Amino acid sequence: MLEASMKLAVKRIAAVQGASSPLIQNTLYAFAQQLRDQGLRVAGVVEISRCAEEGRCKSLSVRDLSSGETYSISQKLGGGSEACNLDPNGLALACGMIEEAIAQGVDVVVLSKFGKLEAARSGLCDAFRAAMMADIPVITAVPPPLAEDWDRFAGELSEFVDAHVNALSAWWHNQSASFEGCERPN
Repeated sequence: MLEASMKLAVKRIAAVQGASSPLIQNTLYAFAQQLRDQGLRVAGVVEISRCAEEGRCKSLSVRDLSSGETYSISQKLGGGSEACNLDPNGLALACGMIEEAIAQGVDVVVLSKFGKLEAARSGLCDAFRAAMMADIPVITAVPPPLAEDWDRFAGELSEFVDAHVNALSAWWHNQSASFEGCERPN
């Protein structure tokens, strides 16, 4: 009974906040590498953005944490466009790769962020669901303006964690402790 209550008490999703998006993405990448160096199977993506001085992103890519490859998630809209250039199809392809990795078995999933597309139940939403259904710990970024949407999506399954590798390490320690003495899924 204690094992079951411990498992329920541990929040499987770390929602990272408290820094700029590029810093959070670098933190996610560094922590994912740390886990890989420990021999853990890490799946997911981190965002790589190349933004202009005025903050408008010229190109967005994601780095696949399993293969190290980068994939564009931007679409060309033309020089005068003011619209967001995020390519939902590119993100859907990344999501499919993550879902495939989850099905093959991983220890942790890192998803670049819960953004506007995910709040609308698109983007990486299916990868979040696949990881949650498989009871695999997830690390993601949640921009403060989307905190209410996040709470409706993840609810009691998540906890907010500061954007520092040490904070993520403490969260991961709790994840690892919840699986001691029992067989890990996958």
